[in-house]
Amino acid sequence: MSGNVLGVVLAGGLARRMGGGDKGLQLLGGKPILNRIIERLAPQVDGIILNANGDPARFAPWGLPVAGDAVEGFVGPLAGVLAGLAWARANRPDITDIVTVPGDGPFLPRNLVARMVEARAQAGADLACAVSAGQAYPVVGLWPVRLHDDLRHAVVVEDIRKVDRWTARYRLVQVDFPAAPVDPFFNANAPEDLAEAERLLNLLGDAA
Repeated sequence: MSGNVLGVVLAGGLARRMGGGDKGLQLLGGKPILNRIIERLAPQVDGIILNANGDPARFAPWGLPVAGDAVEGFVGPLAGVLAGLAWARANRPDITDIVTVPGDGPFLPRNLVARMVEARAQAGADLACAVSAGQAYPVVGLWPVRLHDDLRHAVVVEDIRKVDRWTARYRLVQVDFPAAPVDPFFNANAPEDLAEAERLLNLLGDAA
């Protein structure tokens, strides 16, 4: 576990490509994708919260705090990052950073947080985000709580929506993760992705 880092699962989107509903509640290998995310993330962090909108009761079985977007209107992942930073600042003064992961990514690296913390320190950077197979994943990121006010101003006052536009203001290190045997940042965005996720799950076997 990397101490003083809070895990934030971003489940606040509209899931249009999945036909609505919560992508994390879709079953994969007989259990919700959210279970698989938590199993991989929990040993790496000092607590987990969910960023989700609407009735939080649907997540009651997991017994985790649920923080809705601090900005109305489904404005994108930056609102979820902001919600995580705000929750940490209000409820966990011991937390220095949050790490965000999407609520539809069941194959997260088991060393995600440690590698991001290490890479950020080595680079003297402010932020870290994940990369695999040449593709950056801005929402798989390490964010210091100290940037809460800056991000809130950017989202609320400046109307910034794109993650890259905001992170460009800071020193950002990209952390490359191997994409074999399975890309760890595979997203189950659409129904056909669930079938592919089942295939990848079988490919991983016991390592899943």
